[in-house]
Amino acid sequence: MNSEQIYVLKADGTRELFDPEKLEYSLKRAGASSKIVFDIIAHLKAHLEQNTTTHEIYKHAFELLHKNEKPIALRYSLKRAIQELGPSGFPFEDFVAEIFKERGFTTETGKIVRGFCVEHEIDVIAWNKEKLLMVEAKFHNELGIKSDLKVALYVKARFDDLREMTFDYGAEPGQKRKLDEGWLITNTKFTSSAIEYGSCQGGLVMIGWNYPPKGNLHDMILESKLHPLTCLVSLNGHEKKALLDQGVILCKTIQSKPDLLREIGLNQEKITKVMDEIDSL
Repeated sequence: MNSEQIYVLKADGTRELFDPEKLEYSLKRAGASSKIVFDIIAHLKAHLEQNTTTHEIYKHAFELLHKNEKPIALRYSLKRAIQELGPSGFPFEDFVAEIFKERGFTTETGKIVRGFCVEHEIDVIAWNKEKLLMVEAKFHNELGIKSDLKVALYVKARFDDLREMTFDYGAEPGQKRKLDEGWLITNTKFTSSAIEYGSCQGGLVMIGWNYPPKGNLHDMILESKLHPLTCLVSLNGHEKKALLDQGVILCKTIQSKPDLLREIGLNQEKITKVMDEIDSL
């Protein structure tokens, strides 16, 4: 069948024509070689059926990539790996905080702060000498769910209330400072109306998986070189949950403390396999 006539089902339930260029972009963005990209797309074109889901396409591409370029496959799986941090969303908040730490910020999570009118629970507070940031980390455990206009309006209103106040975070002794930026970070996408509002209104930094085109969440993760443990194929779901329940989120934490794997019941052979996979990243 001609691939131009094949429709695929997206995560949000809508249908669209299969676009090989989108797959090529995502594979190359992860670092896949041109040859592997060509082979994967050719294989998929030959086997695609009408109304194949985008998840099935991803799964098939991941399996082919993992056979040939394992480290690249792990980077390709980042979006799904972030999704697996759920369902509570708290590990996502901690992961976002780690990204800001890598950027030279001091961070705190889950703090109650006083606005001009009411108190607000802030997912991540990050500060350095130049800036004080407060972040709403909007986590979705289904890729088809988007952060919409109501979310943008709500978060913008909260930060407007907080901008009326001063805070101790990173301030000199005896002094206070104002909030410099309010951020809304989501692991999926924004609706077009949310993006339109954020672009028009200003005063709110909006970061989605692929938004803005540069400096989005995917870019931030790759630049920080922080990989969530959920991207590891050498760990099963139960083992990943056991580590997440202990507050372990990053591969680098396991790399520096391999005994964490023994504490959740892994034998030496399995530990060596996990550590080798982490080293490959």
